[in-house]
Order: sequence, then C-alpha cells, then structure tokens
Amino acid sequence: VQVVESGGGLVQAGGSLRLSCEASGNMFSFNVLEWYRQAPGKERELGAGSSSDGSADSADSVKGRFTISRDKAKNTVYMKMHSLKPADTAAYYCMLVESVGRGYERDTWGQGTQVTVSS
Repeated sequence: VQVVESGGGLVQAGGSLRLSCEASGNMFSFNVLEWYRQAPGKERELGAGSSSDGSADSADSVKGRFTISRDKAKNTVYMKMHSLKPADTAAYYCMLVESVGRGYERDTWGQGTQVTVSS
C-alpha cells in the first residue's frame, strides 16, 4: 500500500490551494484517509478525514476554510484550502487508516507536501 500527496506550494495569504492524496495498492475495503499537518516546532495535528463509507469531518481549527472530498474510483482524497493564513504554513501529511479486523488497524503515511503561506 502506498500513499502519495501532492499539491503543496507557496501561496500568498488569502489564497487557496488544493492538496491531493492518492492511495494505491491492495487496500482493505473500509478505510479512512486523513490529512495532518505539522508546523516547525509543533506537534502533528489532524486537519480532516474522509472514510470509504462517505463520512467526512474536519478539525475546528480549519472548519469553514478547508473542505475535504473523496473520489472513490481514484482512491483519492482532496483537501481544498481557502483563505490561507501564514499560520497554515506546515508540512501536510496524508495517512491511510485501514480496518483490518478484530479491532486492529493498519496505518500508512505519505511523504508529505509542504505548504507555505506568505504574508
């Protein structure tokens, strides 16, 4: 199983970006793709997630500005980020969480994509 993020870059404050996270390989049918971010010197925090059953949620810190969507056919989750702020500058990571049965899960991280918001 492999997870690959793309779409990061440099943007001015107030701008928008769309991040993509594609999962590939032999995956379990029920899974969740989650976006995390980690700013320098800070802990990694959850931004938003989308499950294979169609449900989605986002953290309060990004709710209203970040929108997550999923293309089931492509096993890809997108996170559209609006009204970006310098505080959103971070490395953004995607993680695939698979339910493998008996209460266990398998987590696979992507390599991350950098988002830099200039003031």
